[in-house]
Amino acid sequence: MTDANHSVPTKVEITRRENCFTGFYKVDKLFLRHELFGGGLGKEISRELFVRHDAVCVLPYDPQRDEVVLIEQFRVGAMNKVANPWLIEMVAGLIDKDETPEAVAHREAEEEAGLEFQALWPITKYFPSPGGSDEYVHLYLGRCSSEGAGGLHGLEDEGEDIRVRVWAFEDALQAVRDGRIINAAALIAIQWLALNREEVRGLWK
Repeated sequence: MTDANHSVPTKVEITRRENCFTGFYKVDKLFLRHELFGGGLGKEISRELFVRHDAVCVLPYDPQRDEVVLIEQFRVGAMNKVANPWLIEMVAGLIDKDETPEAVAHREAEEEAGLEFQALWPITKYFPSPGGSDEYVHLYLGRCSSEGAGGLHGLEDEGEDIRVRVWAFEDALQAVRDGRIINAAALIAIQWLALNREEVRGLWK
């Protein structure tokens, strides 16, 4: 193997940036050149970028009862792709104010599910679609009591209509296997918990 196979490109030159759309989100068009694995800079390319706030997603988990709390809500992006655009998801929100990811997690738990987290366990951070979006997701496990959880929640002024349900963990994992849960953050978090459940319950019980 040559040295080029082991080099790490780091250089990016943005020659021009144009705003194409501004609403709740933005779309920009970037003209840039970036360093190549083989060395030097490549030719100028253009890329549209969906500019949005970073997100926080939390899987509420009761280690005593071995239950997770999941929410269901309508998602416009799922229309015409699946039979039912009301997706099974986790508590989530955008970092659109001067808040830490942890503060967003606690706030959204109350707003979306009427829950209070006793602790947060960082799972990972990831880009859901870096080919065209700069969104960065902070993923957590949230320790809670699932007793009495449920019902309808969400902020009316934000058009939220959220149904909250408590799931036995094994049922949620089976829903992943069956393809009933198709939200990326929920897929990652539930499978992470399947791998780390014994440690989590040992520390949180």
